[in-house]
Amino acid sequence: MNTFPQIILASKSPRRQELLKLMDIDFRVVLKEVDESYPDGLSPAEIALYIAAKKAEAFDEDVSDEIVLTADTIVAIDGLILGKPESTEHAVEMLQRLSGKMHEVYTGVCLLHNGQYNKFYDRSEVFFRKLTDHEIRSYVEEYQPMDKAGSYGIQQRIGIIGIERINGSYTNVVGLPTEKVYQQLLRLKS
Repeated sequence: MNTFPQIILASKSPRRQELLKLMDIDFRVVLKEVDESYPDGLSPAEIALYIAAKKAEAFDEDVSDEIVLTADTIVAIDGLILGKPESTEHAVEMLQRLSGKMHEVYTGVCLLHNGQYNKFYDRSEVFFRKLTDHEIRSYVEEYQPMDKAGSYGIQQRIGIIGIERINGSYTNVVGLPTEKVYQQLLRLKS
């Protein structure tokens, strides 16, 4: 197990927590409410980085030698940003938009350590096959993906039966580009 400074994961996402555990990284979860709005005119990568940095800024006064890890995942298709759905019907609409098409998933990450903000992102292309209305509606009803950008979890049923291929990092689509996170943590450690 690598020994990093104490890591604070500022995320309630069970998926991000599980990925850090799979990396054999010790961490503790600390949550703060953060406004996730962003200025107009930003690209998807810039939005993900902006929100991840905003989440880290909430800890600026509270930490010194600990590492605060924040992340934000954005789904983009045809120039449109798909955030978390506002309702069941909105979730269905998002999945109908993704059905049979390629979309992009961006995860922005910020590591706050000793007053320094180390920001980076990853991008993956995800290709959905054409989904039936029944597949979409039954997924939304059963899994209630209201906490997921784009209304789906790649590790859940809709991802397992509907995604034909991915160009890029699988863990990025889950919500944390683990290989990039690990490399940056090693850099901070040295």
